[in-house]
Amino acid sequence: MSNIREEINRRRTFAIISHPDAGKTTLTEKFLLYGGAINLAGSVKGRKAAKHAVSDWMEIEKERGISVTSSVMQFEYGGKCINILDTPGHQDFSEDTYRTLMAADSAVMVIDGSKGVEAQTIKLFKVCVMRHIPIFTFINKMDREANDPFDLIDEIETVLGMRTCPVNWPIGSGKSFKGVYDRQTGIISRFLQGDNGHKTEAVEAKVGDDGLDELLTPELHEKLIEDIELLDGASDEYDLDRIQSGELSPVFFGSALTNFGVETFLQHFLDMTTTPLPRKSDIGIIDPVKEDFSAFVFKIQANMNKAHRDRIAFMRICSGQFNASDEVYHVQGGRKLKLTQPQQMMAQERKHVEEAYAGDIIGVFDPGIFAIGDTICTPKKQFSYEGIPTFAPEHFARIRQVDTMKRKQFIKGIEQIALEGAVQIFQEINSGMEEIIAGVVGVLQFDVLKYRLENEYRVEIKMEQLPYEHIRWIENDDINVSALSVTTDTKRIQDLKGRPLLLFTHPWSVNTVLDRNPGLKLSEFGNA
Repeated sequence: MSNIREEINRRRTFAIISHPDAGKTTLTEKFLLYGGAINLAGSVKGRKAAKHAVSDWMEIEKERGISVTSSVMQFEYGGKCINILDTPGHQDFSEDTYRTLMAADSAVMVIDGSKGVEAQTIKLFKVCVMRHIPIFTFINKMDREANDPFDLIDEIETVLGMRTCPVNWPIGSGKSFKGVYDRQTGIISRFLQGDNGHKTEAVEAKVGDDGLDELLTPELHEKLIEDIELLDGASDEYDLDRIQSGELSPVFFGSALTNFGVETFLQHFLDMTTTPLPRKSDIGIIDPVKEDFSAFVFKIQANMNKAHRDRIAFMRICSGQFNASDEVYHVQGGRKLKLTQPQQMMAQERKHVEEAYAGDIIGVFDPGIFAIGDTICTPKKQFSYEGIPTFAPEHFARIRQVDTMKRKQFIKGIEQIALEGAVQIFQEINSGMEEIIAGVVGVLQFDVLKYRLENEYRVEIKMEQLPYEHIRWIENDDINVSALSVTTDTKRIQDLKGRPLLLFTHPWSVNTVLDRNPGLKLSEFGNA
């Protein structure tokens, strides 16, 4: 038991979130470099080059130079075993991003120093707040011209509604970027630019010393003195309890591309973040160390290997130790089984595993029996984890296959991709699969759906964009949906599990339908 406890306490599992182009993938790869997991970081900027970011594996990602799916990577650093959940950062990301956050114990939020808090960051941040998970902020690209750091801090606090605690502080930005000041140690890490790249130099000098005028320039030295005085008087104090409860975000400044401040951030992060957290279930809180093996499915990915046409279910281990030889219980399936081909991932590279621990992410072969949100546990103690929310799509389209002879492949492809969480599939009530409506969080997922149906299932489709922008699940049991009094812009549909929903063009229609139907309960979230 002591060995299991030790292994679990070594685990750190976090997601990296950001708006497009904030530098999330670059930061991820620098982490992997420090852990010795890769020898050369790919560059998402070199879209037409042969090398791509390690965390991007789908063909469409390599073509466009963006992350479309969430990747899972594990590496060792400083005695810790680290699991990174790398989420898509592009504007048209998918519900897969939301679900990945449900498997993390903390999140690293990457912000572009010249752009501040952007729309996608806000969406992802809200999911973190909903889960009360700690958020660590890395303000990136300080080697380029950036906004005033006080404005950046104020924006995080105002727009995201979370208090911050700057751990270090930038000295200039862009061409005048001289480095960062560590508020805890008082040490300045100098940023040195050269023809052959960049390097860091730690300068043990107190702010106010005459020698710093020469190192930083008198103007930047004077500004640093003023900034520190203002920070000490106005910013929140470092409080680990508030950080770990998700109330306070530590803030770091640096440059992922030039590798400046990345290792410092990683070291601080590992000191501040938690061991695997307990999880809620239908029998109470499940302790990661005291309880036997349990896990839940948060992601399903088909056709990761075209040669094998396989399907992988990704599981977050929540408690105990996983042993490949042990029999487990699939709660939703109501049966005992062995998890076949258990593996851990480095993007598309796979490594067979015989054992894993709470906090780890494993992928197992799925013959079509698992669904997102399913619980796996030991047969002797059966329970179910809380369901993963199904987030409301914001874009809708009617989908039809061009060749009616390929109906079987079309339905199989649509259903498999829907099970992965990339799209949600709905039907007209009582129409069967004749009328298929796809709903997505970001419109790029329509392109991904079309691309994958054509390339993986050999099915050509036509899409007709629909005007609906709002969707609500009907929470009432045994309700006659056809008898509801609705507005002219309301569409009655059902999901693949037969649950009734309503689509609306305008937000005011939602309130109108509620007013017309006393007792009707509508929700923005369903359960996977």
